[in-house]
Amino acid sequence: MAGEVAAAEVIGVKHLSSAEAAAEEEKLRLLREAVHALPVSAVKDLWSIGACVRCIFRLFGLHELMCSHPSLSISKWCDILEDVMRNKDGEFNEQSHQERSRETNFCKICLGILQFLYYDDTGTLLKKYSADDFAVVISELVKQQYQQIDSFSLEVSLPSVVTENDQAVWLYMKNKYRHELWFQEKAECQFISTKDIFKLLVINPLQRLLGVKSTQSSFRVRLTYSHSDALTRDDVQEGNGGNKRRKTGFTGDLKTTGESVTPHVESFDSNIVDGDGLTKVCPKEAQDLSCNNLMAKLDKVGKPCSLAIHCCRSSTYIGGRYLKYSRNVSQTRWVIDDERMGEASVEEIIGGAILPIFQGDNYKFHAAGREDIDVRMLGTGRPFLVEIQNARQVPSEALIKEIEKKINSLESQYVRVKNLRAVGSQGWDLMREGEAEKQKQYAALVWISRPVSDEDLQTISSLKELKVAQKTPIRVLHRRSPLEREKIIHWMQVERVSGSSQYLLLHLCTQAGTYIKEFVHGDFGRTQPSIGSILGCRTEILQLDVTDVKMDCFQEE
Repeated sequence: MAGEVAAAEVIGVKHLSSAEAAAEEEKLRLLREAVHALPVSAVKDLWSIGACVRCIFRLFGLHELMCSHPSLSISKWCDILEDVMRNKDGEFNEQSHQERSRETNFCKICLGILQFLYYDDTGTLLKKYSADDFAVVISELVKQQYQQIDSFSLEVSLPSVVTENDQAVWLYMKNKYRHELWFQEKAECQFISTKDIFKLLVINPLQRLLGVKSTQSSFRVRLTYSHSDALTRDDVQEGNGGNKRRKTGFTGDLKTTGESVTPHVESFDSNIVDGDGLTKVCPKEAQDLSCNNLMAKLDKVGKPCSLAIHCCRSSTYIGGRYLKYSRNVSQTRWVIDDERMGEASVEEIIGGAILPIFQGDNYKFHAAGREDIDVRMLGTGRPFLVEIQNARQVPSEALIKEIEKKINSLESQYVRVKNLRAVGSQGWDLMREGEAEKQKQYAALVWISRPVSDEDLQTISSLKELKVAQKTPIRVLHRRSPLEREKIIHWMQVERVSGSSQYLLLHLCTQAGTYIKEFVHGDFGRTQPSIGSILGCRTEILQLDVTDVKMDCFQEE
């Protein structure tokens, strides 16, 4: 039981089974052995310049052992380091107790990041004592805002001053200890960046708390560390026409792994990434950096970083087909000179019903083409996608069907939807694949300036695969390029309208992108041929309906 008690006391856990205690005791034994191999003089050196115990451990390449103990508080790490160093050097004890006050201060190298010491968005200074404790903060925020996630991606952004500190300390150690055996045995590329160690410390506890894996995910947790003092210093240096960092021989940055970026950092090309994907620093040869110069550099920043935690889900897509029964409803919201055009829009009717259920920040409406406000969309409907940004809820198939019923039962009955379903980003591919090849069918009520003859009906119906040259219509020249486009009218059928000799009902199937109104009346000769030129008389279109959009996507299953 002695091992069980000892392990429990060190890691701060009250209840451990015998097997768990034995495993922890073995980990601690390996940790103590690794610490025992550290050079006392170098440890004293790092502690004297204000390095936290986690930075000391990472500087000596003990990141794997450190990450295997996420529940250990920084005070426990100090205890382990002191205990081992005291056995090697009796003088270390006195110095370490004098420096133990640094536990309540921030690290001059990582600026408190590896101590989990930070200012929150209210300006309150917070400290979490272990990686587990810090991961709890993130997991609780995620669980409060997002009810369903199947994985996550952790992104970390650090201020450039942290990267500069990493480089400065590494260069200082290299210049001072490069001739010592322990430094040569460690190899120059054992130095791991603050960002990489931070992610290694946090990811495993976060996976455990959230119950999902960290991977390339549509759900991202972004931790953005910033520092106002560092930004002010950079601004002053730029204003003076130079960068003071160059006096120490640094001309670049420390690249790190992951999807995140480190802002305000210059290019630095002497890096090596090991088989685990960790960035190991190999700076270029530079000028000597003395201890006094290093401490002067590190002392320029006088407080920890601020931390902003932001969670975001990549866009979620809902696809389907819509039908529009009103001739006074636009596809998207239409405002001219602060005056709304039409009674409503398809976009607002559908998106307004979907967004609250998904609890997203906003939505975008995408459709396979568009009809004018005075044109109805009938038949099988027009394919569409609603892109919900940062959805906090992902409804089930049953709930999506309820959304469909809700839209279709609206009192206005302007718009109906069908085949509503959740789709991935491949929904875009389905829409784009069909757009280039799609055909559209229409029904148009046409007036001609003379009585309709049987010959007219025969002439129009006999035309197949008719090529039409259309210049950009006058009505859309203000928003479209003045081009001439060739389109194909695949077939046409004509019916007389009973009770009138000058009206006909024109059914036609055309290539996507054909301007139907202009094909009927000719647009002052800008469309050739047109129904008017074919019949040799004046023609006008009175009403137009889209009766079919021939695309495979979002059909009945």
